[in-house]
Amino acid sequence: MNRLALAVDPLEHTPPSVDREVKKSADPVLVSLSDVHLSFGAAPVLNGINLSVRRGEAVSIIGPSGSGKSTILRCINGLIAPQHGEIRVDGIDVRAQHTDAQKIALRKRIGFVFQQYNLFPHLSVLANLTIAPVSVLGRSRAEAEHDAHALLKKVRLADKAHAYPGELSGGQQQRVAIARTLAMRPDLILFDEVTSALDPETVGEVLNVIGELVDDGQTCVLVTHEMRFAEDVSDEVFFTEGGVIVEHGEPSQIFGAPDNDRTRLFLQRARGEDRRALRKRSRSNAALALATL
Repeated sequence: MNRLALAVDPLEHTPPSVDREVKKSADPVLVSLSDVHLSFGAAPVLNGINLSVRRGEAVSIIGPSGSGKSTILRCINGLIAPQHGEIRVDGIDVRAQHTDAQKIALRKRIGFVFQQYNLFPHLSVLANLTIAPVSVLGRSRAEAEHDAHALLKKVRLADKAHAYPGELSGGQQQRVAIARTLAMRPDLILFDEVTSALDPETVGEVLNVIGELVDDGQTCVLVTHEMRFAEDVSDEVFFTEGGVIVEHGEPSQIFGAPDNDRTRLFLQRARGEDRRALRKRSRSNAALALATL
């Protein structure tokens, strides 16, 4: 089922009797990366990345800054071409798409939501959502606007169709960017740190929208520093460092009992556990010093 239909036609749902996990286990692989290597000049960025995503899954990539997370996303949709390895999206060899027409055809199927919203400031929200479906997909303006209104309702911005980006908060602009991506009816959506430019009060509203898309069965690959969200929403989590996938597995394993010491240390720091432990030790040492006076 095309997942946009869930927004446009609320009556079209997967039957509740279908178990989500059983269904996913039978779904084919939509995205696969095999032994992907990339260097910028003499500087290696990706060092043998192996990753797969099944249709309907949500996969999160976590890790320190500069570990290659965002580069992996750009390799998936062909924005960056690695020097070695294989990348396939629904059977399409991404590295073999050389002409502009081939690249456009591929990117019609892959949505990309960036840190910055990249909305056209001179166009209304409605126009931002309809320009690509009309000009790229060749849909009628009436059909594109009908779907755009449905998508704005889905991201809780039904009353903002005629507003301009400058009149919206950062969180609202990011939700418009997500709706704009959905308007292209992608098979896959890549999210690259989409909450990093937002203030804390608006992060939750964006994460809620993404979580609902995942619940609807939209295939997603997320680069995120929101650890609790990644743990809650993901079917599988990959931890990267130095351009290498250090560890991957189900969220319960990665966040609850990671095998690798580096994964464990990263999560401790991301959650602030090392700071809490340091404060606790400092207080204990201070109390002990006072007791010996």
